[in-house]
Amino acid sequence: MNGCMTMMIRFFFLAFIFISSCAEAEDNPNVTSQQADFRVVTVAEELEHPWSLAFLSGGDYLVSERRGRLWRIEPNGRKIEITGIPDVYHHGQGGLLDIALEPDFRDGGWLYFSYAASSAEDEDLANTEVARAKLNLGQNRLSKMEVIFRAEPKVEGGNHWGSRLLFAPDGALHITLGERFDYKEEAQNPSNHLGTTIRIMPDGSVPEDNPFADGQDGDPKVFTYGNRNVQGIALHPITGEIWIHEHGPKGGDEINILRSGANYGWPEVTFGISYWGLEISDKTSAPGMEDPVLQWTPSIAPSGMAFYTGDKFPGWKDDLFVGALAHKHLRRLELDGQTVTGQEKLLKDRGERLRDVRQGPDGYLYLLTDASDGRLLRLEPL
Repeated sequence: MNGCMTMMIRFFFLAFIFISSCAEAEDNPNVTSQQADFRVVTVAEELEHPWSLAFLSGGDYLVSERRGRLWRIEPNGRKIEITGIPDVYHHGQGGLLDIALEPDFRDGGWLYFSYAASSAEDEDLANTEVARAKLNLGQNRLSKMEVIFRAEPKVEGGNHWGSRLLFAPDGALHITLGERFDYKEEAQNPSNHLGTTIRIMPDGSVPEDNPFADGQDGDPKVFTYGNRNVQGIALHPITGEIWIHEHGPKGGDEINILRSGANYGWPEVTFGISYWGLEISDKTSAPGMEDPVLQWTPSIAPSGMAFYTGDKFPGWKDDLFVGALAHKHLRRLELDGQTVTGQEKLLKDRGERLRDVRQGPDGYLYLLTDASDGRLLRLEPL
């Protein structure tokens, strides 16, 4: 047997082993981990790059697709499209993004959603917007839409829209944004919205206690600045603090705690380097800038974030869960106050990008996989 034939046989043998191992990981839904043994249940599939998940009181789910569709999904996986979503700027990482029901939502109440939107004057310029609309579950449609926030300025490019939404206990709505990639220097300027987080009331008005409410030193709606691209936000179940995570460049993904008026450093301080291997800053800390609770180098590309507070997984109580797009796993973090004391990679053998992580009202943990044939998954204890 000649050398070429031997190499071909070896190639096909290794390919067979790889495909078989992937199929075995996919077909075996049971997982053994440090603090819990669980199964992975597929609730719904054939979702095109799903981005965000919300829960309806009757047991149905709402799922947004980046391309601009909103689905109501029944427990059996049946999908019903919710009509009334406006046209979105579906380019690059942009499109229909986060969704959030108003607190104590009832049929006919407000659904809030973030999306990429182009300028009316120039369709090549775009930025994140947030709107709310009345959700009629009987007719599966949205009505009475109101745009309550427009990130300014609108700029060119298809990356770094941020876009997570969170209602705080005080009733304010927090909106995370990106610095739109090519405009990173503007993240140090709180007078615009690039690289900031926003705090507004549900109708779009400005809270009187915002750090720049008087407009003298920053935009009245800005709550923090110096952020890069925040795609995870969660309320700490014990302290009530708002935790976020944000994408670093090549290295330097961060977990931070939001503090009114704080500067999180980007791009003046960072643990990462540019995608081309060049230094962005020689500083990882600086006076007047917040240090992260944790940083990941190499990057895991975090997206989605939830503290676990349910009773289905006692060993996970108050742990923090983060989806990973780049390293394709679910990251579990054990905490002692504001200190991360341990980390575990879950579901890494499945090879799926995880876009969103949510705890359901039933106490299970839910995930959205980011793919053209994405899925809604539920983790259940064995």
